[in-house]
Amino acid sequence: MRLPHAEHFAHPWRIHEITEDFRVEDVWELPTPGGPDDFGLLVDQFAAGDRPEQAPLATRILFAIRWKLGALFGWDEDGKGTGSRVQSLRDRLPADLRDGPRGPRLAAADFKPLYLCEDEFAAEIANGTMQGVLHLGWVDAGDGTWHGQMTILVKPNGRKGELYMAAIKPFRYLIVYPQMLGRIERGWPRALERAKPAPA
Repeated sequence: MRLPHAEHFAHPWRIHEITEDFRVEDVWELPTPGGPDDFGLLVDQFAAGDRPEQAPLATRILFAIRWKLGALFGWDEDGKGTGSRVQSLRDRLPADLRDGPRGPRLAAADFKPLYLCEDEFAAEIANGTMQGVLHLGWVDAGDGTWHGQMTILVKPNGRKGELYMAAIKPFRYLIVYPQMLGRIERGWPRALERAKPAPA
């Protein structure tokens, strides 16, 4: 379920300390009901993801077009990512996060992990159009259950980046998010089942 942007700021996430110059693009409640200790399952599920060749056809077509455009306009060339065109957000992390675990790489995208803590995971990506952050948090629903919350934060690269984000917005809502949320919902019960302790 899509949430108001204010839901991202309603929690004392550590991500706020390093993304003051980013804007919130999307916030979603994830279909992952669980207990207080199940956040690691969510991070693992995101890390495994669908590799590009395993994604649904519509998603594969969409990303094939994206990579063709990237090659045409040079969006993904060396020198356009983190550590070159933009500084990695790792350099902004407070010492406790920088020295702690980063978390896993995501199989389905070029996101690089930033940090992992008890109830948060963050990863970054950058190219010629924007710098972005994927943030996962674990939220107490107040009824005895917990669930995941996903936020996408972006910093567009000038006018070009703003046009790019506007152009891909319909595809995110019509194709990318529905398929991603459906995969998460289908896979979550299996993740919980695998995490159950073996019978004595």
